[in-house]
Amino acid sequence: LGRSGCGKTTLLRLTGGLEKADSGEIRYGGSHRTAFVFQEPRLMPWLTVRQNVLLGPQAQGKKGLEAKADALIDRIGLQAFSEAWPRQLSGGMAQRAALARALLNEPRLLLLDEPLGKLDSLTRISMQRELIALWQQQGYTSLLVTHDIEEALLLCERVLVMSPRPGRIIAEFALPLAFPRHRDNPQLLQHRQDILRILGQEADW
Repeated sequence: LGRSGCGKTTLLRLTGGLEKADSGEIRYGGSHRTAFVFQEPRLMPWLTVRQNVLLGPQAQGKKGLEAKADALIDRIGLQAFSEAWPRQLSGGMAQRAALARALLNEPRLLLLDEPLGKLDSLTRISMQRELIALWQQQGYTSLLVTHDIEEALLLCERVLVMSPRPGRIIAEFALPLAFPRHRDNPQLLQHRQDILRILGQEADW
């Protein structure tokens, strides 16, 4: 979490190897299989949903993942749109297709850059539940960048707050709460108030 321009997306891109650091290093254990889900679905308009989901592995010469892709498409509720074109999808459907594409290779680290930022509120709530369910099912580590304090508190086990430039971690909140979480949980409401105060927005509480 942090204000616009503080370096959240830059940190995400450095972690995923899309940019190189001028100094220092980023370490994480296990396999380096990473996948990105961006704010825009970035589906190829000339490919169907199923072809988009399979695009990455096929570009790497991998075969035999069709059944797995179909299972993922079913899991995210797009089985009736498997052969649809991106222009025929709503924003939430397109973002679900992008999520299935990212998860097809079973990443150990899933990087999420405001993936729900442009969705309507009801679709966003549904997608938040889906992200938790997929994470629990597949067991990957996820790093989420978001401006939405409530979203971070609902989805994450740790919330890190960044300062404006130079971007630094200025607060950390551990959230050892079971999922699913409820928006009116007193502990989450207190954390929300604390984060707003840290970001200089306590008057908005």
